[in-house]
Amino acid sequence: MDKLLTNFIRVLRNAEVRISPAETLDAVRTVELVGYRDRSLLKSSLSLVLPKTQDDKVTFDHCFEKFFAVDANGNVGVDRTIPRQNIEDAELDSLESEALSSAGNSSNEGGGGDGGSSESQSEQTGDAATQPLPQPQSRLGQLLMQGDRMDIGAAIAAAGDEIGVQNIEVFTQKSVYTRKIMNAMGLEELSSELEALRDSESSLDRRLGTELTRRRNWLRERVRDYVEHQFLLHADVTGKRLQDELLRTVRLSNADHRSLLRMQAMVLRMAKRLASLYSRRRRVFRRGQLHVPRTLRRNLAYDGAIFDLQWRSSKVDRPKVIAICDVSGSVTEYAKFMLMLLYSLGEALPKVRSFAFSSELAEVSALFESLKLEDAIARILLVHGGSTDYGRALADFKNLCLDDVDKRTTIVLIGDARNNNGELRSEILKAMYERCKRLIWLNPEPRSLWDTGDSEMQHYAVYCHQVEECNSLAHLERVASHLLRAAH
Repeated sequence: MDKLLTNFIRVLRNAEVRISPAETLDAVRTVELVGYRDRSLLKSSLSLVLPKTQDDKVTFDHCFEKFFAVDANGNVGVDRTIPRQNIEDAELDSLESEALSSAGNSSNEGGGGDGGSSESQSEQTGDAATQPLPQPQSRLGQLLMQGDRMDIGAAIAAAGDEIGVQNIEVFTQKSVYTRKIMNAMGLEELSSELEALRDSESSLDRRLGTELTRRRNWLRERVRDYVEHQFLLHADVTGKRLQDELLRTVRLSNADHRSLLRMQAMVLRMAKRLASLYSRRRRVFRRGQLHVPRTLRRNLAYDGAIFDLQWRSSKVDRPKVIAICDVSGSVTEYAKFMLMLLYSLGEALPKVRSFAFSSELAEVSALFESLKLEDAIARILLVHGGSTDYGRALADFKNLCLDDVDKRTTIVLIGDARNNNGELRSEILKAMYERCKRLIWLNPEPRSLWDTGDSEMQHYAVYCHQVEECNSLAHLERVASHLLRAAH
């Protein structure tokens, strides 16, 4: 596959533009048709096959302008060279002028002794200052003295490709990649030459050493700019992916307000991904398996040629999911995120019935139908929060909903099982266990704290099909994945 296009797609994905393998193949075929010569045609063609939403289109335009550049002749090339405004011929000219001026000043300052000797030495030094510098022996030195910015930019880009600068991930690696590129361009050979030139008795050699040192320092700045540019293209500049990965494992109760807002967005993305995964499986399942005998019978009229496929199909019962959430102070954050995840899975799960309790239990499904998700959750926490009484909550559930539980029902109970030494009413949980398809208890406390103090987890766990510690987004995602499989 075209390496240039592959790197560009990688830049888009790094900018959170979702590109599927099929879309990548479409892009490959597009580039085969239009090529890289016409930049405008390339951009408009790729914009038809890669971005899908308006936000993606804006991101695509930004990434394209940064990744692709136009050379002096109007040819399209990857923007792996140093940005043009950073490479000016005037910079190289000024370096030469400074070197000549420096040589002249040092010769004037070095005068002394009798007038004849000083005058003779001045003439010799003046002649040396006007003589052309000798040719460097090192490859990098020759490139620097030629002063062709296009050749230098191409050499930097080639060295960057050689050492894999596109793999840069964090800002602390910028100095490492700068050094690697300089070494790949021949810095070690140039350094050896500079050391020899400084020790030379020839004033021309010493002038050459001074000039090469200046140009080497100039090159290092240009390489640093190039690495910075590549970092902005390829790396996780804001640390977003790293932060998301850390937030996946942090306890929800420990997250600050700013992190909670970010985690809510992560939950919605998680739900969308899980719903998309399940919806594909469901479509295949509903089509059924090929019914071979029926297919052969239906195609006898076509001399055995298969035109009309027949599928085995079966009735798909719509399962039910019931969420029972403890919204007392100790588990508020966990219940909030679980409800958010369940109701964001609307494409994959059937209608979810939700109950909230601290002591008294009440159905809150209607709130999610009439209010926005965030507003509904805030209202539930405000109205139903308080001290916990699992016995009373189970009794309320028996009166409200137990008769609706059957073998198509999956029950998810979120709570820490801390009952304030109240009545257990575990016989009601047993009845729920016997009636439902699956009963899952999610406890936000670490397992080491279960059955300590007023925790009644050991008494409730025996009437559950599955008991899980659930106190992070990673736990929530795993539970949601299991729930989708169990519910269907």
